[in-house]
Amino acid sequence: MRNLHMTDRLWTKLLSIRDGKDTLRRKEADPALMLYGPIAAGRDGFVIAQVGQSLDGRVATPTGDARDISGPDGLAHLHRCRALVDAVIVGVGTVQNDNPRLSVREVKGPSPTRVIIDCKGELTGKEGLFNDEGAPVIVIQGHDAPAPSYRAEVVKLQRSGRGLDPRDILDCLAERGLKRILVEGGARTIARFIDAGLVDRLHVAIAPLIIGSGPCGISLPPIAQLCNAHRPQADIYGLGSDVLFDCCLKPQADSSVRKGQEIRVADDAPASIYANA
Repeated sequence: MRNLHMTDRLWTKLLSIRDGKDTLRRKEADPALMLYGPIAAGRDGFVIAQVGQSLDGRVATPTGDARDISGPDGLAHLHRCRALVDAVIVGVGTVQNDNPRLSVREVKGPSPTRVIIDCKGELTGKEGLFNDEGAPVIVIQGHDAPAPSYRAEVVKLQRSGRGLDPRDILDCLAERGLKRILVEGGARTIARFIDAGLVDRLHVAIAPLIIGSGPCGISLPPIAQLCNAHRPQADIYGLGSDVLFDCCLKPQADSSVRKGQEIRVADDAPASIYANA
């Protein structure tokens, strides 16, 4: 296990790498640079998914309480990831249930563009992120969703009965110069990007508590045999209050997509990662 000790000097360097003012050297040995460097340097395209969970794999109680699952260091880690990417993606269920701000507050750095997948046009415009004067908001809807009345950029994509193609989502964001992407929730949204082979790294932050029941952070299609399970290479980091698994998914991208299976992003399931994060 690598113990992470973030300093002002290291964080300033990472922000400089993010802005193209510095470079990530191939043999950087500091754990902070090993963990965050690939995100900061991914100017040509990098997708990271983040899950914060309990020891027994839960992201909330059965009633949806997710506020205190991650410790302070786990929350700081999430905000570092936000500061290093261009955009953060969540599903409509995460917005409806948690009313998140999706901003950077625990660390110094820019807040990313906020992207909401709202296939059917369920958002009302009363949600907090439409009215907080924060970072820009992009709402991605199906082509047949009703026209919204709120003030935000709305992108219409072709939708089938199974939802939106996550590749189309990344393509439309790339056209807007948003290429470093954090997929933050909920469980089905993260799963669809993973199952489509589009996630470079999966971060699973585990906090030392046992909830006993409640939703999980990733909801992939069921498999019958363990030989079909994702088995990513993983590095382990001690954050302090939480332990982080940094899972490399991209080398397995081609084999992880089941032949003939069309991966779609549908409306999000309840329960996300951080309430009001």
